[in-house]
Amino acid sequence: MLARSSSRSSRPEQQLLKRRFTARTLPQLRVGVEECAAWAGLTEPRRGEFVLAVDAVVSNAIEHAGGEGQLLLRRIGAELEARVTDSGPGFTADVIPELLPGLDGGPGGRGLWLARLTTDRLTIAAAHPGAIVTLGVSLD
Repeated sequence: MLARSSSRSSRPEQQLLKRRFTARTLPQLRVGVEECAAWAGLTEPRRGEFVLAVDAVVSNAIEHAGGEGQLLLRRIGAELEARVTDSGPGFTADVIPELLPGLDGGPGGRGLWLARLTTDRLTIAAAHPGAIVTLGVSLD
């Protein structure tokens, strides 16, 4: 676990975990996210929901974006943030169904739908190449 403090908009930042991932390392990554979220003060059931959301986004990167990526987990003020970066073809938030996947006739999107439902913030940005998906949950 890495810890450092800095100032971003006068909110203290602590880097908790920075790791490259593949399908082979996914179980260890889940454990690391769980441990860091607990250390940061995220309590159940929100901690379990956050780990599930991060897992869904990481699994999407593995499946759709070349089989690997990078996770940056940090505490920024009273928020826990996970940033998942991949080098796949990229995508936009338009792929996230509004309704429970399956009800709208779409074949996929359950992971991103679940991540959006269980976190306080989900953003998708373009990387060159790839995408950056950022998830945030309040620690309050």
